[in-house]
Amino acid sequence: MDAVVKFTSQSQGRDRIFRATQYACALSIYLLRNNSERKNLVAKLKSLETNMSAGRKLFRLGNTVNSIEAAKRTMQLSDRVLCLCLTAANMNRALYFICDNVLWARSVGLIRDIDKERWSLNSSRCYFLSLVMSLARDVYVVLQLMTQRARDKHFRQKMELQLNESPEVAEAVVPHLDAFLFLLLESLKSHPAVALDTLKNICDLFIPLDRLGIYKSNAGVVGFCGLISSVIGIVTLAQPKLRLKP
Repeated sequence: MDAVVKFTSQSQGRDRIFRATQYACALSIYLLRNNSERKNLVAKLKSLETNMSAGRKLFRLGNTVNSIEAAKRTMQLSDRVLCLCLTAANMNRALYFICDNVLWARSVGLIRDIDKERWSLNSSRCYFLSLVMSLARDVYVVLQLMTQRARDKHFRQKMELQLNESPEVAEAVVPHLDAFLFLLLESLKSHPAVALDTLKNICDLFIPLDRLGIYKSNAGVVGFCGLISSVIGIVTLAQPKLRLKP
């Protein structure tokens, strides 16, 4: 119970619960869209989804400053690739929150003379770029882990044993594909924080891809990916050891 109280007392914790609820509603609405007997339920879910989205915008009002501070810290990293990827991700996230705050101010009537569609597109672009740079960091970290694993003598013996047990796979049309996949999976298995962060960012990527029209999916896919990402976010916030650092 103490853990639940501590989690919900954090603004990030409340935001992620609201986010999971929002995308669970979006997925449910999509699944029930053709069910005429559930029209009242769908209407209630749409109302709940809208309220969750509005609540999240309120929680995010101070996140611009947090992202700028995070960018300042990542600029001090000695690893130049991590420095570039994380700083760019944090700066784009800060710009995303600025756009989000402007849209919130318009929704409550504090600002009127702005183009809502333009600001919404700019928000999605910044979110997309932030995710791309975060994924670039994930790929870089995964490649580092794979390189370290490949140099380990005991792991190489384990991999050779695995390939020898499946000779028909080892002789596949694409050379070394099985070895590469085995190395990738073992690297991710031994570092769940990297695996979870990569999966979360991939799921999140479908949201701006759909909004920007780069890769059109549907509300069901967006809702499902958003829900998976939100659950991962809740898990990593509740269990800091599963959060990828830096």
